Amino acid sequence: MNNLPKDNIGPENVVRVYDPAIDMEGFLVIDNTLAGPGKGGFRMTPDVTVEEVSRLARAMTLKNILAGVPFGGAKAGIVWKGGKDDLELKEKYVRSFARALKPFLGKRYISAPDVNVGEREIRWFVDEAGDWNAATGKPVDLCTWRGFKKIRGIPHELGSTGFGVAHATRQAAEILGMDVKGARVAVHGFGNVAMFAHKFLSEMGAKTVAVANSKSTFFSEDGLNNDFLNSVISGEKKLDDYPGEKFPLEKFWEIESDILIPASVTDVINESNKDKIKTKLIVEGANIPMKEDVENELFQRGIMIVPDVVANSGGVISSYAEYKGMSSSQMFKLIKEKIVPITKEVIEKSVKEKNNPRVVAMKIASERLGKLRG
Repeated sequence: MNNLPKDNIGPENVVRVYDPAIDMEGFLVIDNTLAGPGKGGFRMTPDVTVEEVSRLARAMTLKNILAGVPFGGAKAGIVWKGGKDDLELKEKYVRSFARALKPFLGKRYISAPDVNVGEREIRWFVDEAGDWNAATGKPVDLCTWRGFKKIRGIPHELGSTGFGVAHATRQAAEILGMDVKGARVAVHGFGNVAMFAHKFLSEMGAKTVAVANSKSTFFSEDGLNNDFLNSVISGEKKLDDYPGEKFPLEKFWEIESDILIPASVTDVINESNKDKIKTKLIVEGANIPMKEDVENELFQRGIMIVPDVVANSGGVISSYAEYKGMSSSQMFKLIKEKIVPITKEVIEKSVKEKNNPRVVAMKIASERLGKLRG
């Protein structure tokens, strides 16, 4: 933990917690709180590390300042080696983690859903913390009162992040002279972000030709069966039961597309597959789906990239809407109002300056943080 990179942004707090009674280990990194309390979800994965959490926390600092919401950046993670059926143990882990983080919750850190964490886990977390403001992404039936106004949770299951990814995609495509209507889209992952990115892009007229989950690649030259994918989103069916052809997972990266959306896990685009990618536009639905050197290499090859700190900020904008007591319809409106302009600014400057969009976004973020620092 002492070897984490430090600079003039952060991190401000690096916390490791351990509960020997149940063997729960977790991490919290509060990167920067200049703009407000550190905001970022907690994930539960078998191999999460403090280094990964630190990288994600920095992304949240940049994401929040670029989105123009008054939050700083933070992230957390629990080492979780259990399965989907270990609900009793999972609840114990989440509650133990929440108890350990109580000194930070609400004032310096506000949590949210992330990988393997949804509204159910957030309910446990908030209940154990005893503070409605300990996290966002709460179930809609988890309410509080502010004066005479009843405030409800806005679960990420409504598709806020995927909605933002879709609008960032359309804005970037327009700048590149590409019509989203009829564009061939490949989506890596089919969790919450990926599902809703597909849903909203298909409503814009795009054609999803490939989807990959953790096991297989599903591909159709003419576009995947949209009715079936919608039934997966609604929970009626499972992607593994797709009626068309299945291919090995690694084949996904060989599929030619107009738009590629990595929306699965960290560093999914790497040395093993970067040279196979054939697309015009990558929109980062996942957090840090590739390292910066790989990202730069792809940009130098002529592939435009909307970085995660711009493209997937719909989730944190939704968090801010919930924090302010907005409705879900107001939340979707706010996401569009904030993501479209920053995408336009970053991609237009990238094209004009012939510079990597992440570098452009970092410069904008640094300028805004500098103004806060005074």
